[in-house]
Amino acid sequence: MTTIDLDVRGLQPPEPLERVLEALDRIGADDRIVVKFDRRPTPLYRILERNGCVHEEAQLDDAVFEVTIRRRTTP
Repeated sequence: MTTIDLDVRGLQPPEPLERVLEALDRIGADDRIVVKFDRRPTPLYRILERNGCVHEEAQLDDAVFEVTIRRRTTP
């Protein structure tokens, strides 16, 4: 399993989204992306779903959201 860590805090839109989408092209079925944002990336969640991904969000403190992204596995 490979983990890609991204910290997109402080970047102006659309750069955070572009970096996540670029990382999505590099992950396999067992890999994950862990991204730190300085705001809740709500628009990203629809894009992830359309691309066959699932995510988990954790708010680390008032200004940091950590999102873990994986490919959806089919049972």
